[in-house]
Amino acid sequence: MIEIALLAFAVLVILLTLGVPLPYCFGAGLMVMTLVGEATMRGMMLWGFSQLTNPVLLAIPLFVFAGTIMSVSGIAGSLLNFVNVFVGRVRGGLGVVASISCAIIGAISGSGLTGVAAIGPLLIPEMEAKGYPRAYATALIANSSILGLLIPPSVTMIVYGWVTDTSILACFLATLGPGLLIMFNFSIVNLVVSRKFPLILDQKLPFDKLMREAGKRTFNALPALLMPVIILGGIYGGIMTPTEAAAVAVIYALPVGFMIYRGLTWKTLLESGKESATAVGSILIMILFSLMLSQIYVLEGIPQALVDSIFAITENKVVLLILINLFLFGIGMVVNDITAIILTAPLLLPLMSALGVSPIQFAAIMGVNTAMGGVTPPYASILYLGARIGKVKFTEVVKPAMMLILFGYIPVVVLVSVWPDLSEFLPGLFGY
Repeated sequence: MIEIALLAFAVLVILLTLGVPLPYCFGAGLMVMTLVGEATMRGMMLWGFSQLTNPVLLAIPLFVFAGTIMSVSGIAGSLLNFVNVFVGRVRGGLGVVASISCAIIGAISGSGLTGVAAIGPLLIPEMEAKGYPRAYATALIANSSILGLLIPPSVTMIVYGWVTDTSILACFLATLGPGLLIMFNFSIVNLVVSRKFPLILDQKLPFDKLMREAGKRTFNALPALLMPVIILGGIYGGIMTPTEAAAVAVIYALPVGFMIYRGLTWKTLLESGKESATAVGSILIMILFSLMLSQIYVLEGIPQALVDSIFAITENKVVLLILINLFLFGIGMVVNDITAIILTAPLLLPLMSALGVSPIQFAAIMGVNTAMGGVTPPYASILYLGARIGKVKFTEVVKPAMMLILFGYIPVVVLVSVWPDLSEFLPGLFGY
């Protein structure tokens, strides 16, 4: 069965590289396991549909809808102005604004695409006008958008917690530290790189005028800033479940978008609903097929066989962690983050447990590796979207994006693998 499972996986990867839609790729893998292997589809279909009725999964469409509303309602623009008043007059500060704004938006939407969709059209032209190369500005915003997959609440961590039966709140907290550290690294890299750009800085204001401007923008951004406070405070205060918090996010975004920032209209609301429904429908079909495929692997004993095979090669923990990170990085380069987690988490969790890595630390390891795949070719969905929004050639964006990954992202991947407290300290404070 190991050979058949590898054949199914190979068919899956080949179809993905050929650009076949994700659900069909997983369907082909299931077909291989059914026709060549000993798997039966009737029981798997019933089991798969029963899993999709889990209330936890309802958080995914709700967070996606909330993020889509936020990107068209003016909430993102108010957050951008708020952050810019504090660091926008520093050399390279506008790039720092991009990273921090994407982190805040990530704390609202739980999606990696929302940041680049909401911030990109506003900030990329502004950064170019201030002297940043357009390709670099696009790469910085696209890379910073992956913070939405790490700063809680995170759709990928909802899926990981559901698949591995780990506390979703613990998973949220596990990726918070790495996400903030990546944001800090991007900001530092940007401050260093921007020294060679012919930047045009805003005129410095007297202290009293600066304070008045800061107060004005803070007041304007207050409704937007309250959104992550309500969501995260409700979750960690025990008032709301993640699913309930996602519903509250949608309910809160509607009046804020309609009546306060007034960027939301009935037309844009309908378009947001259609866009969210299309995205969620694709995600759930993909979840169904990939979940069925991973469950067949589990029933056939593939994870344990994988553990035994790897330990037969080496038992050195450091070497194994390096191999696992490379494997996850490679998976993230060809499939999206949710697919990678559903497909590989059940397979690798027994191996990580054998190495002494807790499910909470493994959540952070999977989170940072699969998020990085969103900006790493050939998959690089966030980077492709950034290039379209920034109106630059994809080949021009790749070089600065890889520079940011090398100096901003890879160090965190290493730290989260060898330093358990980076991912386990915050969950431990909350009793997980």
